[in-house]
Amino acid sequence: MMIDFETEGDRLREECGVFGIYGHPDAAALTALGLHALQHRGQEAAGIVSFDGERFNAERRMGLVGDHFSSEKIINRLQGRVALGHVRYSTTGETILRNVQPLFAELSAGGLAVAHNGNITNGLTLRRELISQGAICQSTSDTEVILHLVSRSKKVRIIERYIDALRSLEGAYALVALTNKKLIGARDPLGIRPLILGELNGAYILCSETCALDIIGAKFVREVENGEVVVISEDGVESHRPFPKQQARPCIFEYIYFSRPDSVLGGRSVYEVRKELGKQLAIESPVDADVIVPIPDSGVPSAIGFSQQAGIPFELGIIRNHYVGRTFIEPTQSIRSLGVKLKHNANRSVIEGKRIVLVDDSIVRGTTSVKIVRMMYEAGAREVHMRISSPPIKFPDFYGIDTPEQKSLLAATHTLEEMRAFIGVTSLSFISVDGVYKSAGYPGRDPHRPQFTDHCFTGDYPTHLTDMTGESAKQQLSLLAEAG
Repeated sequence: MMIDFETEGDRLREECGVFGIYGHPDAAALTALGLHALQHRGQEAAGIVSFDGERFNAERRMGLVGDHFSSEKIINRLQGRVALGHVRYSTTGETILRNVQPLFAELSAGGLAVAHNGNITNGLTLRRELISQGAICQSTSDTEVILHLVSRSKKVRIIERYIDALRSLEGAYALVALTNKKLIGARDPLGIRPLILGELNGAYILCSETCALDIIGAKFVREVENGEVVVISEDGVESHRPFPKQQARPCIFEYIYFSRPDSVLGGRSVYEVRKELGKQLAIESPVDADVIVPIPDSGVPSAIGFSQQAGIPFELGIIRNHYVGRTFIEPTQSIRSLGVKLKHNANRSVIEGKRIVLVDDSIVRGTTSVKIVRMMYEAGAREVHMRISSPPIKFPDFYGIDTPEQKSLLAATHTLEEMRAFIGVTSLSFISVDGVYKSAGYPGRDPHRPQFTDHCFTGDYPTHLTDMTGESAKQQLSLLAEAG
């Protein structure tokens, strides 16, 4: 039996990746390459806006970056030495072209394009206020709220208007904006979502991950700090710190799941942190078994770490077909009921007759785990143990991760034993919250000074959730519409 993990609706989804470059003759082409490196952060749509010295040029497309922006014809329409790009994965609701970023508006101060990774947790409230005051919204994205706030600011300089708009926002954001003279990056006061500053032959870059620098041969300069606004112009890089200083609380899921393993975050290799998660998991939850099997692809580094710590062989017991996109046939119900899928298959030679340990990064609804375990038993596994390199996900996210509502999270409604029975494994264990912190280089979670945004495990939401109170609780913008 083969399983198409990605279409089962049982994985966490990051919603966006951003890439902007200032001062390079091949700005649009480099932006397309950068977005290609960030494709894992969003696969449903991509867009690029450039400025050629006289006008802004925009190209937005549904689908993958390579499907559209590898075309010389499209890149040639994006002239200029400055460009801004975005990839997105939509939340619940229809994916439509008018929501594809970067969003652009002509303001009294000139054109402004904005690309956003994260979610504004008072976006719906702000949107309603703006509409009641006469604003006309063209999309269902919380990013559009930012354009309206900049437009309505009474400040004079564009950077002052931009910062004025940021003061109204709650939640998580890594924003990159493009004007006719500047590239502007901003990170929310807690630094929940990542933003990187890089440089290539005198051109400056803002992007979501260091892997986007690597693909174009750019060098890492530093991370944009939490609460910082950086302005890139002909004069170089200028830093503003308009918010009271707070301790950074980056999203722990960037280490566990979202960032590409070859990226560096907070000065640490994501790959190495994931291996440490696996090692710590093996220390906390040892198991007598014959083989360690990763659930591809995100479970691989943790499975390697688990194998090294436990001294149990690592094997590819699940093989992924990397060359299959969306299902290319519409099977009849009788075929569909066989469970035949296209992307993954059990490697029977590794599984048959063995006691195996499946290592994965998370369990959300649990439906995919049930099918994976069934596939292992059908391939002849004697025992199937499961080890998860994140703590149980008990609370939904409102900061840019597409998670189900709490009642659909398996760990929120089941005990550990109930989860084990539901999934059908011989044993089930998760890494502890303290174990995650140790793996990321911290001695443990300090409840008085937490280092990460870890609310999915702890329920400790670090910002106001204005749209989640009272009657708005069922109309959070990230659930109602299509967040940035």
